[in-house]
Amino acid sequence: MISVLQLGTLDYATAELLQKKLVTLRKENRIGDVLLLLEHTPVITLGRNAKSANILASPELLAQRGVEIVECDRGGDVTFHGPGQLVGYPIFDLRAFTTPEGERKTLGVIEFVRKMEEALIRTCADFRISTECVPKLTGVWTRPEAPSKDASQREPAKIAAIGIHVSRAVTSHGFALNVNVDLSYFNLIIPCGITTRPVTSMQQELGTPQSLDRVAESITRHFGHVFHRQILWLESLDALLPNPIGVPVKPPSELRRLRNEDETFWA
Repeated sequence: MISVLQLGTLDYATAELLQKKLVTLRKENRIGDVLLLLEHTPVITLGRNAKSANILASPELLAQRGVEIVECDRGGDVTFHGPGQLVGYPIFDLRAFTTPEGERKTLGVIEFVRKMEEALIRTCADFRISTECVPKLTGVWTRPEAPSKDASQREPAKIAAIGIHVSRAVTSHGFALNVNVDLSYFNLIIPCGITTRPVTSMQQELGTPQSLDRVAESITRHFGHVFHRQILWLESLDALLPNPIGVPVKPPSELRRLRNEDETFWA
């Protein structure tokens, strides 16, 4: 079972604190696997392998645009999180999985990342966006359907980033899917240190803004499929924890109306 909480918009420090508390509880086996879904206020995060030179904007410009800079313990380089981007933080114990045949299995870190990529690819497909993985790169990229006279349009564009941390087989951090995010923020950095590939969003690909609730419903359903788990939607952290943590949770009222899968439950 994967318990899912759809939070509102949180600043990065609050979300990081929540993750750490949930990771501790998962290590102690006091909770099961949890998937947090949320948006962040504008923030540039630097992973363990980040190079400060990949932040292109001056401190003055970052302050003008209201963008924080935060160092974190996920893998990867520099990335941006902000409104209109669906961020997912799976707090999973990699030792607690089973095969479709019901046999107990420990997921490797690479396999875990590949499964997240697969869930993101399936989600994009639900919205008629063709995506794929790119060899030797992490994340999900658009797959152009036809050649273009403009060579840049033939290149895959990154639509979702992935960066995780694993401690004693329990994961934190996760993925960021660009839904309606303002892509001009990515001009402030060299995303993931990759200079040759553009960044895109679902809105950019489809020409219109997309419902984050519908995207959240889709990706959660596909998480259930690729990890062979049932999904339990929770209304609040109180339903997960015996003692309140004090982080606001956005009631997923629209997602409740969207529920149409047998493996999806609400509490």
